[in-house]
Amino acid sequence: MSLYGDYDPQNIFALILRGEAPSYKIYEDADVLAFLDVFPQSRGHVLVIPKASQARNILEVEPAVLGAMMATVQRLTRVIVDELKPDGVQIAQFNGAPAGQTVYHIHIHIIPRWEGEEAGVHGRGKADPEELKLLQARLVERISSIG
Repeated sequence: MSLYGDYDPQNIFALILRGEAPSYKIYEDADVLAFLDVFPQSRGHVLVIPKASQARNILEVEPAVLGAMMATVQRLTRVIVDELKPDGVQIAQFNGAPAGQTVYHIHIHIIPRWEGEEAGVHGRGKADPEELKLLQARLVERISSIG
């Protein structure tokens, strides 16, 4: 898919936002939703999406929405680093299929990285649902404890 096109209201993130598809939500406010990626590149891989925007990529997203997303990315990255103790963290955002975008609803990846562990190929290996539930509970508790 190219950089340009119409927003598909049936994309998986739109379905998650409408409650028509499940997710492992870790954070939500008026502007954004954050949840664990079910096809993670590493343990703790989180996606942050806007709730009201129908932007497909960074070329279309409203500046205020992007600002809210990035503020949440920063906040959640601090929580993830504090809770999971990775050696590094990768923040990624893809635009268009040649760049690696597979869902055409703008989103930002938070991917914890550990020394000596290769990141998985995104979309290839599905995480164990029980492990996701346990991690979700840990992160929700940590986020709740800091307000």
